[in-house]
Amino acid sequence: MNQQYESAVVARAALNLAMSPTREAESQLKIKYLNEGIKCTAVDYGGEFSSSVQKVVERTVVAAKREEVIEEKFLHEGGVAGAAREAISQIMNKAFGLNVGGKVGIAKKNEHIVVAVFFAIGLLHLNEISAGLGHRVI
Repeated sequence: MNQQYESAVVARAALNLAMSPTREAESQLKIKYLNEGIKCTAVDYGGEFSSSVQKVVERTVVAAKREEVIEEKFLHEGGVAGAAREAISQIMNKAFGLNVGGKVGIAKKNEHIVVAVFFAIGLLHLNEISAGLGHRVI
């Protein structure tokens, strides 16, 4: 694979995981991407957005370590946290003061780490859909 486009491939994997509708679909994607050399995982999240940004970032880092997407190193943890904050910041204007629910996808290949968030945002059944993506090199 052309090194120049590797970040786009990893980003696509993270976003596909975040958008996976079921745990079974998520598991199939994880196997598919692992065969392509991409380590990845996903974590569900739901709650009031304003008070939960820190929790989303923490859950993302914990999931990435637990599933061995990243190593337990300051550089790796910081890369995931930074990418997660970037992804969250992209949906902040829509989500502030409302509830969010959805999934966070995390993917890594070589030095590229990508975090994607795919959330329904709103009240009751009146939801907006939004996605955010953050990339770091570690």
